[in-house]
Amino acid sequence: MLGWNAERWNRWNYRAVVEQVLTAGRFLDRWEVSEGGTSVPPGTEAWLLFQGSSGAASGLIGHGVTVSEPLAAGQLQRDEGSGLHVGIVFDALLPLGEQIPSDALSAAVPGIPWDSALHVPVLSVPPSAERALRRLWREQGPPAIDPAELVPGTHPPDSVSSIEVNRYERDPDARRVCVAFHGTACAACGFSFEASYGEIGEGFIQVHHTVPASMLGSGYELDPVTDLVPLCPNCHAMVHLGVAAPRSVPELRTIISAAGHLPGEVVSEQALEAQENARRILEGP
Repeated sequence: MLGWNAERWNRWNYRAVVEQVLTAGRFLDRWEVSEGGTSVPPGTEAWLLFQGSSGAASGLIGHGVTVSEPLAAGQLQRDEGSGLHVGIVFDALLPLGEQIPSDALSAAVPGIPWDSALHVPVLSVPPSAERALRRLWREQGPPAIDPAELVPGTHPPDSVSSIEVNRYERDPDARRVCVAFHGTACAACGFSFEASYGEIGEGFIQVHHTVPASMLGSGYELDPVTDLVPLCPNCHAMVHLGVAAPRSVPELRTIISAAGHLPGEVVSEQALEAQENARRILEGP
């Protein structure tokens, strides 16, 4: 846990930093960790705790990963003051004013001494508190950057392909309702990231908007339960691949089943025909 005391240190333009993380996916900087940083190796998960200022309350405001061993001020090429510093890549930041407040932190993650964290530059997070902290960040932090998407500039343009994702699939509130109702297993193939990867996959799934684009008029209102379904990145790509209108989930299940990769019940021809009839009725003549 890294403490940011804006009254003592505020050399960056935080609004610009947040914007860079949103557009580029990361922001690299050095952070003073004082003597408490001697046990912070590269690759350590780091949480940024805003310790408050005259104009803003304290709270959890960011997440990142350390990328260097702690370095003394004399080892740095630019003036960084005294003490030890680590290189850190911030990959998620909340705008100032939207930080997760201290009372919410204390209630959701009681395993961390938050009163102490608000007054020190660095504090170790007990392993027993990590899961609750990640869950709180997932629920109240910024919308997660989809791990299936590439950070701009990290791959040659010719090696990257993409699918269209509309704004309904990006709406964090709609996503929460969809996942709460349908769960986090893929509606097409049944794959569960949590079942396969454990804690790091908990809660991860993409959501797919099932309503055809031709029906998205000015009066359209999204129903997250009926209009969104959870899909893994592979199935989400396949519903869009090579077609003007996305394939339906039953269609995709039939394709997967025909290839011999779908366990359990197979969608019948009657179900497919009924769905196609419903689509024709909805789209009109």
